[in-house]
Amino acid sequence: MSHAPTVVIENFYPCIEGGRHPVKRVIDEPLDVWCDIFKDGHDVMSTVLRWRQPGARRWFEAPMKPIDNDRWQGRCSFSKAGRWEYVVEAWGDTFRSWKKTFAVRVQAKDPDVPIEAQEGARLLRDAGKRARKAGVPEIATQLEDFADLLTSVKVQDIMDVLQSDELQSLMDQYSDRSLSTVSEPLQVIVERERARFSAWYEFFPRNAEGLSDKHSTFRDCLGRLDHAASMGFDVIYFPPIHPIGITARKGKNNSLTAQPGDVGSPWAIGGPAGGHRAIEPALGTEKDFVWLVKEAKKRGLEIALDFAINCSPDHPYVKEHPEWFYQRPDGSIRYAENPPKKYQDIYPINFHCDDWRNLWNELIDVVQHWVDLGVKIFRVDNPHTKPVAFWEELITTIQRKDPDVLFLAEAFTKPKMMQVLGKVGFTQSYTYFTWREDKHSLTEYAKELTQSDMRWYYRGNFWPNTPDILPGHLQNAGPQMFRIRAALAATLSSSWGMYSGYELCENDPYPGKEEYDNSEKYQLKQRDYNQPGNLTAFIRVLNTIRRENPALHLYDNLRFHGSDHGQILCYSKATPDFSNRILCTISHDPHHPAAGMVHLDLAALGLDGSRPYKVTDLIHNQSYEWRGADNYVGLNPHGVSMHIFKVEQ
Repeated sequence: MSHAPTVVIENFYPCIEGGRHPVKRVIDEPLDVWCDIFKDGHDVMSTVLRWRQPGARRWFEAPMKPIDNDRWQGRCSFSKAGRWEYVVEAWGDTFRSWKKTFAVRVQAKDPDVPIEAQEGARLLRDAGKRARKAGVPEIATQLEDFADLLTSVKVQDIMDVLQSDELQSLMDQYSDRSLSTVSEPLQVIVERERARFSAWYEFFPRNAEGLSDKHSTFRDCLGRLDHAASMGFDVIYFPPIHPIGITARKGKNNSLTAQPGDVGSPWAIGGPAGGHRAIEPALGTEKDFVWLVKEAKKRGLEIALDFAINCSPDHPYVKEHPEWFYQRPDGSIRYAENPPKKYQDIYPINFHCDDWRNLWNELIDVVQHWVDLGVKIFRVDNPHTKPVAFWEELITTIQRKDPDVLFLAEAFTKPKMMQVLGKVGFTQSYTYFTWREDKHSLTEYAKELTQSDMRWYYRGNFWPNTPDILPGHLQNAGPQMFRIRAALAATLSSSWGMYSGYELCENDPYPGKEEYDNSEKYQLKQRDYNQPGNLTAFIRVLNTIRRENPALHLYDNLRFHGSDHGQILCYSKATPDFSNRILCTISHDPHHPAAGMVHLDLAALGLDGSRPYKVTDLIHNQSYEWRGADNYVGLNPHGVSMHIFKVEQ
């Protein structure tokens, strides 16, 4: 800047940690920016919002508008994935200020009006010079013609000229910004649409055929891909596919002693066949994996890999880089613990060892290896147990080369740690949805995620179950509870997922724990995906509704409405223009009927309260005419147990 600041630009919103972290958007998703802008004196202000990819010569630009009390607002959007930056530029607008003062002089019949008209003509000619310098001579000529008019016509005719929208538009394009002030840049991470809208299905490829006596291969996975695609999922998440350690291998149900033939935990990574770049030989080869990635793509699916920084005692790193691990006084390497749990089959990495730089680079290169093989989504195991700075560097490095790569954080931990992982770049995050089991806690938690400042950097992905978690409300539960939790996950958030077996209502817990008995983490399981009473058709309907209704593609448009019954949740999602509106009423009680009045915020749905409107149940294909804000809902677990309404007026 060649001059002292002339304008105060402050109090930006959104602004995460004073601009330390970027906000998140997807391609073409608008970003509204607010800030306070003011200056000394009585000049009329002009302000623009400018944005570009860092290092690009071209800036995109849009005018900002004053809202109230020196608060200004602007809007931008981003045409492709990657890192972007934006600034606010503001200046005292000499032409607008002159025009305002000139009108007052004319009204007061000031004798200096002719001289002031010459001043206005000078401003126009100066703008013409700027246009000519910018290579637009035709606009320069127009501005010069306007300047001539200001000094050759009657005073009242001058006012008519100054009211011209065409003139003001030209002057705005070539305004004098020589004394403008530009804010410090703020950052944006822009990602593809799947970052905001996705449906995940997790299965173990080694158990793809559902046979307890046969280890499946990648070539055996097509049936499971077709099954997931038929239910409407678009992301297939695989637990680790790398060689599994032999030393201290866990047996069935996490027993400390493996029996011959036990397949072990895939999270105990590393064996004679290699480490994190290798594939478990029983699954196939790298060529087989690349083939499967392509087959998934043909079906509209993406394969997401688990990035778990765990090493079995047999991992090549243990021999090649023992300094990367925690050494015990007797020279042995410390195994992983999360008291009271012990993981004798896993050695944790020491991220702050003396050779940390080479360690970090190696792990980043591991991710890049799988990106080069066609993987664009990673589910990251327990990122909260590794340095936040490491994740920031890894995500930035990978996305700098390929901004289409997405990361899901599996961090069930303290809220602030979960939040900071979102701030440093994780695309999506697991949530506490799994343990929010009543109307009040679900409502307050969903509001926190989608309506507080968390919405700028944290996209919650709702999972009713995982291989590690069979929550209490699903233990020994009937199909209705599984329907309820799936419907809530699929409609409260724009991204949701489920672990295979959910559609079969698998509900048998390990005694005294929130875990599955005979967990698939340690063994092959027998499954019949066509067994009577399965929820495949119901899941398909949910995902079809999601796919066909743009309101459910958005994350931060969730709004709750009043409900007299203590078990009935009532909430909606709508597109900004209200061209698509979805209203859900779901009872969280799987055993008893629930009925009562719901009280809608009509403005949140863009409805005219003086006119009736139609609600169509997209699950049961029934329509009703509703009037006003207050309407009756009756739900029965043995009949119509929930509504997902499309609202039209």
